[in-house]
Amino acid sequence: MSRRTLAGGLAIAAALTLTTLPAAAEQASVRFPSAKFPLGSRPVPTKTMTAVAQGIDLYDVKAGSATDGYTVTVLMPSGRDYGMQTTAEAKAAEVEAAGETPSVQKVVRPSVADAPSQTVYMVRVGLWSLDDKKKAEETAKKLKEAGLKVKVDYLGDDGLKTTGPWDVKVVMIDAGAFGGSFASSLGTSVAKRETVSSMVKAQNALLGVNGGFFNIHTDKALRGEPVGASVVRGKLLSEAVPGRSAVVLKGRTAKITELKTTVIATSQDGEKAEVNGVNRAVTTDELVLYTEEWGAKTPTGGTDAVLDANGKVVGVRESGAAVAAGTRVLHGNGQAADWLNEHAFQDWTVKVDTKVVDLRTGKALALTPDLNVIAGSVGLVRNGRVKITAKQDGHDSVNMILRRHPRTLLGTTRNGSLIIATIDGRNPGVTVGANFQEAAQFMRWLGATQAINLDGGGSTAMVVGNKLINRPSDGVERGVGDALLVLPK
Repeated sequence: MSRRTLAGGLAIAAALTLTTLPAAAEQASVRFPSAKFPLGSRPVPTKTMTAVAQGIDLYDVKAGSATDGYTVTVLMPSGRDYGMQTTAEAKAAEVEAAGETPSVQKVVRPSVADAPSQTVYMVRVGLWSLDDKKKAEETAKKLKEAGLKVKVDYLGDDGLKTTGPWDVKVVMIDAGAFGGSFASSLGTSVAKRETVSSMVKAQNALLGVNGGFFNIHTDKALRGEPVGASVVRGKLLSEAVPGRSAVVLKGRTAKITELKTTVIATSQDGEKAEVNGVNRAVTTDELVLYTEEWGAKTPTGGTDAVLDANGKVVGVRESGAAVAAGTRVLHGNGQAADWLNEHAFQDWTVKVDTKVVDLRTGKALALTPDLNVIAGSVGLVRNGRVKITAKQDGHDSVNMILRRHPRTLLGTTRNGSLIIATIDGRNPGVTVGANFQEAAQFMRWLGATQAINLDGGGSTAMVVGNKLINRPSDGVERGVGDALLVLPK
């Protein structure tokens, strides 16, 4: 079998292209760092800067070189590419029986703020250079014919030592010079997925990036639904996952925090019921609020109480119909349907109280038209220090913490300036992406004192001036649940 040692990379010379900036921007309180790139062997990056608008600078950054190659990874009985040592050794014996030479690799997933480290083992076969992927595929085919489940892996995706390369886009929005505002958008409806490009165009935004995670585990027609808090122009359109990181946008300010939402329905007879969700699929015995932004029919198999803008019940119906403009629908099934049938009679009033609480301050947010909220996926930096809250945010796996993926990152500086970055990945030899530790280090390097990871992978997209400027790993721009938009004055 052919085995190759992967060679070292080439140094990259520094280059800087500047555009003429307005006088106010020359005193920027957020600046691109002069220190070496923080990832890999800390190479000197090349960067090209463009002034997008007053107070908004865009940097196209490239760093590192390609020295990683390919291997074949053997899958464990669980279907994962890692397992316990005894399981890995048993798989290695199967590889030997198939006539190949395996290696059992010990991998330590690093600890994060809310989860300890984890040691796992992988079974790998062979090592080939970047140009020899076909040889890795031939070995994979032989092992599959022997009854083993395997995959060809690019080693740059592992999350272990690498020289890169990295292809990054960074937007720095100076709090003192920027005169526009920030907003969130769910596109034409909550249920539907749309591209960042379409949302930027519809709002005439200066730029936009993809927002938080959306629900890929629901009905295909409903997969635009955000997983976590969404507020658009002061209106709660998706409930929070309690404690999950989020960015609160108010006018031209941005704050990273954790949120909790509560929605209570109170009938005119004084009876109260907790509303379990907003604009999402329903489960047994749940009461869910649907707004006109939902963009789909209510679920079948329950009861709908249709409310006008003042909370008056203008109709009680079997569920499974659209939400008309100017109305909201309280939908219930099981015990929740019973509550509606007993406390939401025609022409009665059912008051729906919505509260969004900042868990860092304990105070409720004022749901005014200039308030927007986008749910993050993982907290990365808090008060200037790396603090990765992967478990709290539901992403404490080896794949999410250690492996490299495309990333969309958002941070705020000490003076309230905003930093948005995309790191492209899954493109062997061109860009490797980042893991959570690297993403946190990168945002600190850029000057963020608070930072979160938004959705990433194939969802990562940055649109500036109606042009997609990064290269999504799917090959085309993916429809997403929501977007963060930067609007002009």
